[in-house]
Amino acid sequence: MTKDDSPKAQPTYYEEVERKGYTRRDFLSFVTMMTAFIGLDKSAIGQVATALETKPRVPVIWLHFQECTCCSESFIRSSHPMVADILLDMISLDYTETLMAASGFQAEEAMRNTMTKYKGEYILCVEGSVPTGADGVYCMIGGKTSMQILQEVAADAKAVIAWGSCASNGCVQSAKPNPTKATPIHKLLKGIPLIKVPGCPPIGEVMAGVIVHLVTFGKIPELDRQGRPKAFYSKRVHDTCYRRPFYDAGLFVETFDDESARKGYCLYKVGCKGPSTYNACGVMKWNNGTSYPIQSGHGCIGCSEENYWDNGGLYNRDAAFAGFGIESNADTLGKVALTATGMALAAHAIYTNVRKHDLIVNLEDEGKVTEKELES
Repeated sequence: MTKDDSPKAQPTYYEEVERKGYTRRDFLSFVTMMTAFIGLDKSAIGQVATALETKPRVPVIWLHFQECTCCSESFIRSSHPMVADILLDMISLDYTETLMAASGFQAEEAMRNTMTKYKGEYILCVEGSVPTGADGVYCMIGGKTSMQILQEVAADAKAVIAWGSCASNGCVQSAKPNPTKATPIHKLLKGIPLIKVPGCPPIGEVMAGVIVHLVTFGKIPELDRQGRPKAFYSKRVHDTCYRRPFYDAGLFVETFDDESARKGYCLYKVGCKGPSTYNACGVMKWNNGTSYPIQSGHGCIGCSEENYWDNGGLYNRDAAFAGFGIESNADTLGKVALTATGMALAAHAIYTNVRKHDLIVNLEDEGKVTEKELES
C-alpha cells in the first residue's frame, strides 16, 4: 500500500464540510447536536469536533438484502442537512446499492477496491435480513447469494452495523411462517464487532450518531444485552412518554377516536407497546423533532424489539409486562386507581368530620358556644 493509497490520504470530515460550503457555525451546530444524541456531556463537544476535523473519513460499504430501503430513506431525511450531505455523501463514494450512480461491473469494482485498500479499516453497514432457505436463492445480487456476499465483505470489516429491524431481528420477513428462512445478521456472523440499530426504520439521527461515535472514538459504542447502543436504547418509550401520567392514573383510550382518545389518554389498551419497547422515539422524535407515532395518536408497535411482528399483533395489547408494581396490568391499574380514589375520598370525609368534632368540643369547653346553639 502506497502513501497515497492509505486511509490517511483521504479528506477529513471537516475538509468535506468546507468543500460543501458549510460555515464553521454550521459545523459546530452539527457537532453539538451529535454529541448530545450519543449521550455525551457537553464537555465532550471539543473531542467530537477535533475528531471530525482531524480524522480521515471512515470507508463504508452499505449492503442491501431483504428490506424496503426505509432505513436509507430515514437516514437521508435526517433533520440536520449535514447528516446526509456529509456523512452519507462520503459513504456513497464507496458502495451503497441504493444511492450510488455506478452499476454492474463498476459498482462491484468499487466495493472490491474498498475491501482491498482499506482491509480491516472499513465499516460494513447491512440493511435487510438474509434468506437462508433454498440455498439463499430468494435474494441474489450479481449471481451471488446475499449470504455469500455478507460473508465475503464482513471477513475484513472493522465492525458491522445492522441497520433497522430487518437486519437486527428479521422483522416482517422472518414472521411466521418465514418461508425464506429470513435471518438477522448477528446470527450469521461471529467474531466481528456488531452493532444492532433496530427500528422500522431507525431514527435518522440515531444512525448518524452511531457513525459519529465510531469516527470519534474508533470503537463501537457501549451496547445493551441485545447489542444495541445504550445511548439510544436504554429507556422504554413508556418511560419518556408524555401520556405516562394518564397511564399511572388509570385513564386509557378504549377505542380509537373515542372521547378518551380526543383527551389524549394513554393508548396502552388499544395496543401500544411502549411499556415493553426500548427506543428514543419519545425524546428525539421524527421530522426535525416534530412528533412520533404516539404523539400522532397511534400506539407504539414495538418495532425495535425482537419478534415484534409475531408478538400478539400490532393492535393487541400485552396482557402484562415486566415493570414496577403498578405496571403489571392496565385493567388492574384502573381498578386500583378507582379504588384508591374512593378510599381517599372516604378518608378525607372521616378526617374532616373528626376535625369538626374536635373544634366543637373545644368551643363548648371555652364557653363560646352553647348546646342549644349547636342544635340550631
